[in-house]
Amino acid sequence: MPHTQTPWLGRRSVLTGMSASATIALLPTSLSQAESQRIATPRQTEGPFYPTDWSGDIDADLVVVWGEATQASGQVTHVSGRILDLAAQPLRGAKVEIWQCDANGVYRHPGASASRGRDLGFQGRGRAISDAVGRYAFRTIRPVAYPGRAPHIHFKVVLPDQRALVTQMYVFGEVQNQRDGVLSSIRDRRQRDSVIVRLMPADGIEPGALAGEFDIVMG
Repeated sequence: MPHTQTPWLGRRSVLTGMSASATIALLPTSLSQAESQRIATPRQTEGPFYPTDWSGDIDADLVVVWGEATQASGQVTHVSGRILDLAAQPLRGAKVEIWQCDANGVYRHPGASASRGRDLGFQGRGRAISDAVGRYAFRTIRPVAYPGRAPHIHFKVVLPDQRALVTQMYVFGEVQNQRDGVLSSIRDRRQRDSVIVRLMPADGIEPGALAGEFDIVMG
């Protein structure tokens, strides 16, 4: 059955239809993010749920899966940013992968516990390529907590020269951040702050959605 686009906007135009300057205007950068522009993004564990299947629908819109009747549960969240070097120069052509659990706390992975049932309307993983100014963008859901972990999104960046970085993005203001062992393992306060992102209302992008800016600095 062919997919019907959402009435407000097509899935790909929501990721590409706004200029970078318009997106940035909607997403004021927090002080901690501004301070960390040239601080290398810390490496974090890939975890046990790195996707084993990259076939099928793996684009930058995780909220809609081709062939599924309904979109993902959870609050739509737009995550965008730049891939930079330590001199704050943009890195184009970087492959950016993300993966996260669905609104039920279940990963799209054969080793994940699915006692609560996986949300088939959530893509679970996606890929994008950074553009000429180093920008990437994803449409996903607000990450949720599960036992032992604060809400987070996994990121893997692979540069054209094959240098790679795996890290995680966290949500500013989440009480679980203080108890998350993976986040707490980042000893440098500036590096720790650099992976904690404010998610702000973004009705200008999509009604009812959130948005956050997450720059990744390759060391």
